Formats: sequence, structure tokens, C-alpha cells
Amino acid sequence: SFFFADGKPSGAESGKGTAFKSKKEGSELMKRPRRYVDQGQGAPAPYPDPLEPKREVCELNPNCDELADQIGFQDAYQRFYGPV
Repeated sequence: SFFFADGKPSGAESGKGTAFKSKKEGSELMKRPRRYVDQGQGAPAPYPDPLEPKREVCELNPNCDELADQIGFQDAYQRFYGPV
């Protein structure tokens, strides 16, 4: 939404469901220090799925993809391409 010099939103949004009543309120919120729950690096990234490249190969083959929906990816892949 656009704001005029007086800080009021323009258009149909005027007075309905706006997050802040003025630009000043929004600016004050952004100046607050952030609170972090964990001061460390956070949770480690999940390990990449080693089967993802094979899953993509099966998804590109319509027959394998359809069979994977019915019996599961590993069984479908094995029928079309051999051991997983």
C-alpha cells in the first residue's frame, strides 16, 4: 500500500485491516532489537536424501512414477532400473 505524507494509507485499504496506524509505528517496530530463541547456529541442516537423484529419474518416467504412487518408490524404481 502507498502512504501519503501524513502517514495514512491511500486507496481502499484506508482504515481496514492495516498492520500499523502510521509509518512511525512501523518504523519503531523495525528498530526494536530482535530476540533470538537460540544464540547458537540453530538446528543443523538435514542431510540430503541419497535417493533423491533416483527419485527424480523415476518421476521423469510416467510409468515408473505411476507405479511408485501404487507400490512405493523403491519397488517401482527396482522394477524399471534394477537395485536401488
